[in-house]
Amino acid sequence: MGRVLGVEQGVFCAGDGLFPWEDSCRQTKPHKETSHHHAAYHGLSVHQFAQLSQWISRSEPLHLVPAVLGVGGSLRATLIYLRHNLPQAAIGELLGVSQPTISRAVKALTELVTRALDGYLFTAEEVAPGCDYVLDGTLMPCWSWKAHPELWSGKHKRTGLNVQVLVTPAGRLVWVSDPCPGSTHDVAALDASGLLEGLDVSGWVADKGYIGRGMITPPRKPAGKKLSDPAKKVSRSINRVRYIVEQVNAHIKTWKILKEDYRRPLNTFPQTITATLMLYTYTTTP
Repeated sequence: MGRVLGVEQGVFCAGDGLFPWEDSCRQTKPHKETSHHHAAYHGLSVHQFAQLSQWISRSEPLHLVPAVLGVGGSLRATLIYLRHNLPQAAIGELLGVSQPTISRAVKALTELVTRALDGYLFTAEEVAPGCDYVLDGTLMPCWSWKAHPELWSGKHKRTGLNVQVLVTPAGRLVWVSDPCPGSTHDVAALDASGLLEGLDVSGWVADKGYIGRGMITPPRKPAGKKLSDPAKKVSRSINRVRYIVEQVNAHIKTWKILKEDYRRPLNTFPQTITATLMLYTYTTTP
C-alpha cells in the first residue's frame, strides 16, 4: 500500500520499563477526531472535506463520477458508505438519488480517493530502518462466499481478509500490508509482504504469533509448566506496548466498512481497504 506523510521516526522517551519508550507509550492518547458534526457524519472535518474534494477534482478519471451528484456529492456518498457501511439504497434515499447512482459513485470515488491520497501510507520499501515499531494482524470481515473457503479465519471464526498493521510507539499508522485470505496466519502474511527484508526488527514489538522473526514477543509458556514470575513481568510489559497497535486497529474500525461484513464484490475489497485506511491516516495526520 502507500505511505504516511510526516511520520515521527524513532523519537521515543526514556522510561524505567523494559523498553526505553514504554512510559511514553502508556501515556499516549489516540488521535482525536475533530468534534465538528461533519466528522460524525462522514469522518472528515469541513476543511478536510473541502481539501480532499479539491484534490479529487484534479484527478482522473472524473468522467466516471455521476453527474447528478458531482465530485462533492459523490465523495459525500462514498464517505457515508465507508464510515457507516449503510446499504446503498439507504444512502440514495438520504441524498435523493437511486441506488445504482450511489453504486457508481462509490466505485468511482474509491479509486479517486486512493489516487488523491497517494502518499499517506508507506510501502514496505519506504518503512524507515533503524526505528522501533509495534506490529499486529487484524481481520477485515466480509461475506462468506461459497467459492472462497480460504476467507475463513479459524482464529476469528469468521470470513475476511488478513492485513498486517505497523504503528509507531506514539500510535501513528505507518504501513499496512496487502490483504491476504483470512485463513492466512499472521506470520505467513507478514512474510509474504516482504516488509522484513533488510530491516533490523530487534526493537519491534509483536505478539506470540510472530515468534521466530527476531522481534520482541511475550515469552512462550513451557510445556506443562507455568510462566515464572520474571517471565510474567516481561509479558505484562510487552502487552502494555502491544496495546498501542490494538488501539489503532480499534480506531481504524470506526470506519465500519472495515468492521462489519463487506457486501460489494470481493475483488473490490482490497481497494476499499486501501482507500479507507488512507482516509483514516488523512484524518489523523496533523
